Amino acid sequence: MSKTRVRLWAVVGGLLLAGCSHKPALKVDNSDQPYRIGREDVLDIAVWRDGDLSRTLPVRPDGYISMPMTGDVMAAGKTPSELGEEIKERLKPYVQEPRVTVILREVNSSRVFVTGEVAHPGAYPLRGRVSLIQAIALAGGFTDFANSNGIVVIRNDGQGGQIPVRYSDLVSPKETQELFLRPGDTIVVP
Repeated sequence: MSKTRVRLWAVVGGLLLAGCSHKPALKVDNSDQPYRIGREDVLDIAVWRDGDLSRTLPVRPDGYISMPMTGDVMAAGKTPSELGEEIKERLKPYVQEPRVTVILREVNSSRVFVTGEVAHPGAYPLRGRVSLIQAIALAGGFTDFANSNGIVVIRNDGQGGQIPVRYSDLVSPKETQELFLRPGDTIVVP
């Protein structure tokens, strides 16, 4: 065999081997996060010993709530205790030693979105810890044309960006990490 043929076969073999490899799965933070109030959630705000200020309020689409004496308060993105502290500070000029409790009455903002080559794309409520595999099952599974090893989870929490996922890695007995979804995640199945 000539040297050029040997080199050609070496290059072809190298390309084939490179094409068969895939990137290892990314480490994803699956730790429990405190619940953050979202748009369309419904809150019970109780001001101790003041029934006129205590009320049930929806979080508006712009993320604010409106209360007497406090005006508009940004609620979206805060924990209930953070919101309670802010309302307490705003009430101090009007109420002596206000005690404010914020209770989440209805969770309406916690959803994930599944799009692409699944049987039923759409928005799905996120109740508790839901894994990527469970969300795909909620969407009816893959269609015949789905590229199950090209899934991308788009996470808009300021840190996540895009998380590439291979379905074969999720169901492999060798892999131990499962991807749990967070509110607002979008799953794209090409």
